[in-house]
Amino acid sequence: MSPETAETGLEETASIARDLIRFDTTNYGEGRSKGETEAAEYVAAHLQSLGLETQLFDAAPRRTSVIARVEGRDSSRGALVVHGHTDVVPADPANWSVDPFGGVIADGMLWGRGAVDMKNMDAMILTALGDILRSGRQPARDLVIAFFSDEEAGGVEGSHYLVDSHPELFAGATEAISEVGGYSITLGGERAYLLQTGEKALVWIKLVARGTAAHGSRVISDNAITKLAEAVARLGRTEWPIRLTETTTQLIGELARILGRDPQRVGPDDIVLETGTAAGFIQATLRTTTNPTVLTAGYKHNVIPDTAEALVDVRTLPGEEDAVLAQIRAIVGDEIEIVVMHRDVGLENEFEGPLIDKAVEVLHRHDPGTPVLPYLMSGGTDNKALSKLGIKGYGFAPLKLPAELDFPGMFHGVDERVPLDALVFGRRVLTDLLLDY
Repeated sequence: MSPETAETGLEETASIARDLIRFDTTNYGEGRSKGETEAAEYVAAHLQSLGLETQLFDAAPRRTSVIARVEGRDSSRGALVVHGHTDVVPADPANWSVDPFGGVIADGMLWGRGAVDMKNMDAMILTALGDILRSGRQPARDLVIAFFSDEEAGGVEGSHYLVDSHPELFAGATEAISEVGGYSITLGGERAYLLQTGEKALVWIKLVARGTAAHGSRVISDNAITKLAEAVARLGRTEWPIRLTETTTQLIGELARILGRDPQRVGPDDIVLETGTAAGFIQATLRTTTNPTVLTAGYKHNVIPDTAEALVDVRTLPGEEDAVLAQIRAIVGDEIEIVVMHRDVGLENEFEGPLIDKAVEVLHRHDPGTPVLPYLMSGGTDNKALSKLGIKGYGFAPLKLPAELDFPGMFHGVDERVPLDALVFGRRVLTDLLLDY
């Protein structure tokens, strides 16, 4: 890695994204976070410098979100919500090549926690707005600009709070755009873009096993840890069947066409695996996933605990949450208690309509002739909260990426980084979308 020490002359999008990365906005979950208020104040100050009036809301102490409204040329058209989040998941510096909160510029890239998820898009939103407003222009329609807290813990103290407590902020809005869509992948040596039209449902559960507390030297068959371990292993090793939705059916068909495969002879999994790094996201959209993520039990080597707990991240296809929970109950057995910690809806919108047409058009304006494909996101975004107001949400954070970069692998991963020229590309595409749509 060759660090670039001279930061003068750094393009504005990269500069803002770097500044945001340097705010440690780690969200630990269960109401524990830091830095969100400072990041929100930074964002608000930038919006105010563009002449916008901002509102800051705290769902809980220091869980700050920012809202601003931009008047469009035609306010009679449905407003577009353009939103990001300022929080990030934890990062262990021991595992990184750089300080995860240093905002390092090296090898033509910006490195740091949030470079991919999603302070890159936050910066693109701010600079696209700047390009429009500083030139004296207006977006085509009213924009609701939102930077939410708490997205990485389901948005309870961010987007959900604002939607439930202040729905008037989103009055007149019909559609929204945010993260994890509009980025490029490489198929058979050619570039294509994935535009996110939906996302899987989210069910975060806790498994609880109870047993007999005793001295560690005893013969105890009623061991809570053993029960939990057996249940976790069964659930974690469950192979959920493939089930295609309208979105994934369309995507698999397009992938097969581009790759020259016969979808009647080659299965969806095999087609997806040919997409290279993109498979990391796409494969999980073909089925339910149930991934154990945290184990908690015991407090001393020679004490058998009476309780053991495990957290499991469950992602189902839209509308299948109850059926999957019933299947999980059968898999883990009656001795294991299942506690639903957080639950949120799945989304699936059509890959058609004026917003989709305009997003494809502006991508082609900056990268002519490249295919644009719909996909269902395996994770979730704050679009889930906005859907409660009838707002259709899409993922459109446009990035033109090199083929060798494992972009999906860096979400919640190590050494997050984004090419500086991809940020410039995204700024330009987003500016055109907001001006024209």
